Amino acid sequence: MTAPARPELDELAFVTLPEKGVAWLRDEMQAGRVSARDLVQAYIRRIEHFDGPLRSVIELNPDAEAIAGILDAERAAGRKRGPLHGIPLLVKDNIDTDDRMHTTAGSLAMVLSRPARDAAVVKRLRAGGAVILGKTNLSEWANFRSRTSTSGWSARGGQTRNAHRATHNPSGSSSGSGVAAALSFAAACVGTETDGSIVSPSGVNGVVGIKPTVGLTSRAGVIPISHTQDTVGPMARTVSDAAALLSELAGREPRDPATANIPVNAESDYRSALDPTALRGARIGVLREPYAGYHAPTDRAYEKALEALRKAGAVLVDPAVITTAAEMRESRGEIQLLQYEFKRDLAAYLESRKPAAGIRPADLPRTLADVIRFNEGHAAEELALFGQENFEACESLPMTPAEYRKVLAANRRLAGAQGIDAVVKKHRLAALVAPTGAPAWPLAGKRDRFLGGSCGPSAMAGYPIVTVPMGAASGLPVGLSFIGRAWTEHTLIALAYAFEQLTMARRAPMLEPAAR
Repeated sequence: MTAPARPELDELAFVTLPEKGVAWLRDEMQAGRVSARDLVQAYIRRIEHFDGPLRSVIELNPDAEAIAGILDAERAAGRKRGPLHGIPLLVKDNIDTDDRMHTTAGSLAMVLSRPARDAAVVKRLRAGGAVILGKTNLSEWANFRSRTSTSGWSARGGQTRNAHRATHNPSGSSSGSGVAAALSFAAACVGTETDGSIVSPSGVNGVVGIKPTVGLTSRAGVIPISHTQDTVGPMARTVSDAAALLSELAGREPRDPATANIPVNAESDYRSALDPTALRGARIGVLREPYAGYHAPTDRAYEKALEALRKAGAVLVDPAVITTAAEMRESRGEIQLLQYEFKRDLAAYLESRKPAAGIRPADLPRTLADVIRFNEGHAAEELALFGQENFEACESLPMTPAEYRKVLAANRRLAGAQGIDAVVKKHRLAALVAPTGAPAWPLAGKRDRFLGGSCGPSAMAGYPIVTVPMGAASGLPVGLSFIGRAWTEHTLIALAYAFEQLTMARRAPMLEPAAR
């Protein structure tokens, strides 16, 4: 798919396009100064020129230019499908696309089969006119195979590297989406999260990430971990771009029962939340230990962010305490729930897959046990860096359905009713804030080095988070997370947007990858 040599294309790809957002791209296409095909070719040029050592994009869509040409013809004929008409996007490689691309979660076992249809979110994006430019690399199996995994590594895609420092980890599991968004490899990217997988790579790569309430975006056609915690969300350079993408991703879907819980009066266009004055008078709870206090440079950036909130007129309740924090950390409830659900949810998903070309149906993995055996048979490729002990624990977990229901109820109580809900109600808060996490860590060594983070309660409760760049720590990006109760995305986006416009803390990567 290498684009032909054209000076004006190089100008677009390497000079004009970096850091440009959805609104600019839409206006340029509407004015006839650029076409969707031009954009696809320019983004491909950037990816081919810069992404080699970073490995953020696992596969390009061989039909992207043709699709863009169709969309250009529709625009010329006066037909526009939606706000993302002609906008190139990248999606994580655990989200089904029924086209000539694979969907593998980075696993070689999944190359044997193909999705039978688009994921619900991909169907929505295509219907709205977006161009699916390609797939992003990820932590294999969304970082769930091993407790000693390396974020951003998959057997199929290799090791993704941080957008700001190629010697450092990009975090995960939506690693490629975070890096690709930071480096303007697409207008925006789509990620998924079970616990931290959108917000953490967004934070360490200096982009905006929205982890929606579970059920706001459909998981139908997404390789699962947990139907009670998985969610799909946008990753972009600005809050406005993330809001525009969330508006297209969100909505009910018959294949995902959780989407039936979307409130009937829920906001459908999150761009309406973009209010630069939203912080004025907003009551915001300040989370301290254990959700801060684990990294001094990050704490200093956090204090600057809190001062910016105060200057903008926010009323800070400092500290706001989640009284169940210690109990959540000591509990094994979350990992037990994920292990129980993963085995069953994965088997249900695998039944939907069809054989790839030349593969017999009998050879397809249909259960977690099949995947474990495949990895054992391909240990040199799959198990060289770390094992699959978490998969093995899922397969042998001695939990009854009754015990599972008890664990689920306890998780939701600790994180929701007695956790986030309780502190928000007690102090009449619009949101809570905390550092998203510490900055990226060196890739030297085989294990991740997470120092801390603030996504756990929201993950267990199924509640939303919006992370936005808040500055730098140790010379690398760190994010500020706005955390709220279920279905409060509109409020969180408004607060994050106001903070972003006030601080303009995001910095584009200082060096292009080829120069490192």
